[in-house]
Amino acid sequence: MPKHGKRYRSLREKIDSKKFYPLSEAAELVKELATAKFDETVEVHFRLGIDPRKSDQTVRGTVALPHGTGRSIRVLAITQGDNIKVAEEAGADFVGGDEIITKILGGWLEFDAVVATPDMMAAVGSKLGRVLGPRGLLPNPKSGTVGPNIADIVKALKAGRIEFRNDKTGVVHAPVGKASFAADKLTENVTALQSALEAAKPETAKGVFIRTVFLSSTMGPSVRVAL
Repeated sequence: MPKHGKRYRSLREKIDSKKFYPLSEAAELVKELATAKFDETVEVHFRLGIDPRKSDQTVRGTVALPHGTGRSIRVLAITQGDNIKVAEEAGADFVGGDEIITKILGGWLEFDAVVATPDMMAAVGSKLGRVLGPRGLLPNPKSGTVGPNIADIVKALKAGRIEFRNDKTGVVHAPVGKASFAADKLTENVTALQSALEAAKPETAKGVFIRTVFLSSTMGPSVRVAL
């Protein structure tokens, strides 16, 4: 029994498996291969030359994609006092303090990103760590989702800032737009992410840092990108 369906196998035949495609050409090809009935997300996959078992070789950071991700992000801001109005005016979809923490503990999870001010992190960490942590939604200063200027954080997420972090195999996966994006916009988003990765290279990582790069859409096959 075939692993992939007829549509996928047909699309894969359009790719030269031995070729390393220039980024702009790869972006054009991925757009062509995105034939689903919805606007597929385009993702990039960087295999890094790190030892993911070593904590001092973790690659993590944030980057503002020049053209955003094409996705509407529902941002929850956990804060209090005057910052509630500030977060609302900045575009946060949901804003609250202790009462919204209680709501989350009751099972509400209708948001895509969570940000918080430092004065709320004791409560957020102790009460929501087990709920948000496994989902990758727990606010963290290293990911740029905790800070006193809640307005800037909310606006950055709404504008297309993403967080990246290597997985246990040393690969960074990240969305870089939609199949409806022009190829040059996808190219610029990938380039911005690559620059951010290179800036986040651990000092202890030796040898070639970015080993392979693949570009793909949600339902399409991946295309190897020339470095």
